Amino acid sequence: MSIYPEVVRHMERNGELMRAEGGSLVVSEAGMKDFLDFCQDHMEPDEVVFRLDEGKWRTLSEAEDILESEWIDEVIRKQQVTSHAQPIVDAGAEIYAHEMLARFYREDGSVIFPGEIFGAARKRDRLYALDRICRMAAVRAASFTDKKAFINFIPTSIYSPEFCLKSTTMLADRLGVDSGRLVFEVVETENVEDTDHLKRILTFYKEKGFRYALDDVGEGYSTLELLSNLQPHYMKLDMKYVQGVAADPQKQRTASAFLTEAKKLGSVPLAEGIESEEDFEWLKEKGYQLFQGYLFGKPAPISSLVEG
Repeated sequence: MSIYPEVVRHMERNGELMRAEGGSLVVSEAGMKDFLDFCQDHMEPDEVVFRLDEGKWRTLSEAEDILESEWIDEVIRKQQVTSHAQPIVDAGAEIYAHEMLARFYREDGSVIFPGEIFGAARKRDRLYALDRICRMAAVRAASFTDKKAFINFIPTSIYSPEFCLKSTTMLADRLGVDSGRLVFEVVETENVEDTDHLKRILTFYKEKGFRYALDDVGEGYSTLELLSNLQPHYMKLDMKYVQGVAADPQKQRTASAFLTEAKKLGSVPLAEGIESEEDFEWLKEKGYQLFQGYLFGKPAPISSLVEG
């Protein structure tokens, strides 16, 4: 702290200081880069904490990653997202719905992979903003088809369903997309910790006439307990239990137990990740109703729906 006054004066001279109070500094992002270099040379980085805007406090060791993820702000600001559609079929292989999958492109047209995008958004506390533009793009995409549309969302990114989801419902109304055609799909089901918060979100969707699905459901007591609490309209069996199920007794046991649970809850069972005719036939024979995977089609631009 003895050097604190000098740091303040230095940042004032460079125009990087926004505010100084007590032992804290509020600086621009450019100022943070400068301060990070200074800390590495003259301070004990483990004793310094920071936060981005009003986000959570972090150790200085995380700062470099966050600063390098600054590009995500531009992606969100310019809404560089579009939707690709992957078919979901019934037992007769007829299209029942499409899952709207977010795809991201740089201004030069090159692809940014979803893992890179969502990883950067998490680091910079921009998950809410990213999830919102993805939902909005998916609702717009749903207006190009008369089938149901499955739309992914991350429950931990939503603060209050009444406020955060209002723009989604308003857009659907404005585009004339019937609420009964939209199925909001909870991703990262296994990672849900605040079940009450998730229930509030799904209750809001249900009251607005939407349906909801749980994605990547597998085995385990916590998941089964979650299922009984949430009463989903659709349950998607994780692809790791789907691929090769026709020849794997262990996967068959999991798929059968999943099917029993879905029937008990009144949920429509959906098997995702199907790539072989053998797995499709086995699951269909057991009683699965909906199917998704490369066997029926890969994600494609929305223009293919219009042209089709």
